Amino acid sequence: MKKTNLSDYDPTAVPDGSNYHIGVIAAEWNPEVTNALLEGAVDTLLQHGVKEENLIVRRVPGTFELSSAADIMLDSQYPDAVICIGCVIQGETRHFEFICQAVSQGLTNVAIKHESPVIFSVLTTDTMQQALDRAGGKHGNKGVEGAVTALKMLAYKESVA
Repeated sequence: MKKTNLSDYDPTAVPDGSNYHIGVIAAEWNPEVTNALLEGAVDTLLQHGVKEENLIVRRVPGTFELSSAADIMLDSQYPDAVICIGCVIQGETRHFEFICQAVSQGLTNVAIKHESPVIFSVLTTDTMQQALDRAGGKHGNKGVEGAVTALKMLAYKESVA
């Protein structure tokens, strides 16, 4: 099966974001990738009605720090959702496995603790090229996907409250 743009979505199926405050936290590590993901997320949120003044954009040193940063942001700035952006590329050691596991579990725990959407827009790839392909390249932009997911999860949360 040939991979295509994995970020294609129906814009009419995305809820209006004009009433939401959304945090976006991006890792500084692998900036060529994370900057593109951050841009995709912010642009998509703005396109779907989130007001610029209702966006909280912050940077952290690396992907591992996303969990604690999301927890701190939810405790102190009270966004409705947080999109966490990072990129971990497989190397020759087990570091990749430890970081990916810790971040996925950490973000899940933060979401449950705060009963708020905490979106995993973290690329976990074997190569830099694979990451670039998912950061605005031929396979889309995971930041865009994170923004759409945040808006859909906020609408879901409202529908069951």
